[in-house]
Amino acid sequence: MTATRKWSAPTSEYLVPFDGSFRIAEAPTTPPGKVDKDAAEAARQQDTAEIGQLQRKLYADNRYAALFLFQAMDAGGKDSTIRNVFTGVNPAGFQVSSFKAPSDEELDHDFLWRVAAQLPERGRIGVFNRSHYEEVLVVRVHPELLGGQRLPNPNLETLWSERYESIRNFEKHIAENGTLIVKFFLNVSLEEQKDRLLQRIDKPSRNWKFNPGDVKERERWPDYMRAFEDALNETSRPWAPWYAIPADSKPYMRLEVARIVRETLQSLGLGYPRIDEAARLALLECREALERS
Repeated sequence: MTATRKWSAPTSEYLVPFDGSFRIAEAPTTPPGKVDKDAAEAARQQDTAEIGQLQRKLYADNRYAALFLFQAMDAGGKDSTIRNVFTGVNPAGFQVSSFKAPSDEELDHDFLWRVAAQLPERGRIGVFNRSHYEEVLVVRVHPELLGGQRLPNPNLETLWSERYESIRNFEKHIAENGTLIVKFFLNVSLEEQKDRLLQRIDKPSRNWKFNPGDVKERERWPDYMRAFEDALNETSRPWAPWYAIPADSKPYMRLEVARIVRETLQSLGLGYPRIDEAARLALLECREALERS
C-alpha cells in the first residue's frame, strides 16, 4: 500500500493496471455471461442501500471525502448509472458536478481550476459526470479547441504528456489530503451506442437527450479510443485507479459500479465517532434533566 492511499482499491478484472499495459481493444464491452436482469437489479439495490449507510458514517466520521468520476462516450450510460447507484444517499452529504464546455471565466484559469472548485468536502461523496479528463479526450481529438484556451505557446508535441503529469500530481495531492478517488470508464461498443442514439430519436421522451453532434463524433471513434487508452494508462494509479466497466448491459454495468463503490467505502473502516467518558457523563446528565422536565 502506498503512503498516499489509506483505502483499498476493490479487486476487479476491470481494474486498469498501473503499469501502462491496458489495451482498449482487449477490454470487454459486454458481460462475461448471460445477465439475469432481475437478479442484477436486486443485487444493485442491496449495494445501493449499503452505500447509503456507509455515506452516513462517512459524513459523521468527517475525515475523508470520496470522489467517484465517470467518463464515457456519448450514450455510455453515465447519467442513469449515477442515478441508480447513488439513489439511496442523503443529499446533505452528496453532490454531483457536470462539466460541459468551459466558460469564459474557466478559460481564464488552468484546466484543473474548475474541477478543483467542485471537489467534495470531508465527509461528503462527490460525483464528477465528465471531468478534467475532457481536456485529454475531447480536446485531444479536436486540438482546434486549444485555439480558444488562451494558452501561452502551446506545443502539441509535449502538451498531452504535460497534462497527464498535471492530472497525476493533482490527484495525488488531493489523495494525500484525504480524498479517495475512483474513476470509471463506461466502455460501450460502437454498435450499442448506435442503438441507444436511435432510441433517443425514436422515443419522444428521450428526444431531448439527442444531440446531432453525437452522430458526427462517431466518425472519430478510433481517435477517441486511442485517447481513452492513453489517458487511462497515464493516470491509473493506486491512489486514483481507473476501472473500465463493460457498458453494453446497463444492469450489469450498474451492479459492477455499485459493488466497487460499496467495497471502496467499506475499505475505509468507517464508524460513528466515539465520545470520551466526560462527554458520556454529560449525556447521562442531559437524559436525567429531560426525564425530570
